[in-house]
Amino acid sequence: MSQMHDSDHGLPGEHNEEDIEQLLLHGLSLSSSSSNNSGIHEAESPVEVDDEEEQAAHQSSDTQGALGLFAEAAQDMATASVELGLGRHFACADFCNQAAEKAAQAVSLLRFGRRTTYDHDLRALGSQVNAPDDILNEMERLTPFHPEAFYADTPPEEADEVINAEQASSYVQSARKILRWARSIVLSV
Repeated sequence: MSQMHDSDHGLPGEHNEEDIEQLLLHGLSLSSSSSNNSGIHEAESPVEVDDEEEQAAHQSSDTQGALGLFAEAAQDMATASVELGLGRHFACADFCNQAAEKAAQAVSLLRFGRRTTYDHDLRALGSQVNAPDDILNEMERLTPFHPEAFYADTPPEEADEVINAEQASSYVQSARKILRWARSIVLSV
């Protein structure tokens, strides 16, 4: 996606909501092409990096994958809200769990260039991607709602009776906090 340099579009690397939406829908490349006055195309670095170690880490990141996975997390978050409205409280909690996992994995793709392996313990996943303590606590709240773990102790037909609307709503709030944290990292590229 070409960066425009006139006053209507801001500086390179700054994105308005339409630009972010386009990035989520169509992806982006790690370098964009611009044309100088002579018609020669030059590659622009999307992020200026001070030292070689940070530059190597940035080059190994998967920006497009991170944006795509974050978009999936946002979709799961929207679905969780719909499920809450329908009174499907376990489905709501499950989508909150999935949104949190995908958001953290999007951060992992950006920071490490790969997904982080884990065993459905969201707090452990958060630790591996260097999430702050308040986010780790929210991730820990959502860990029990991975279906394999939850259904080990609760029959599916009783799932919505185990979680009430108030609890499900609090899980939505936890997942939203996690998504806001991940968004501040993923969309800052």
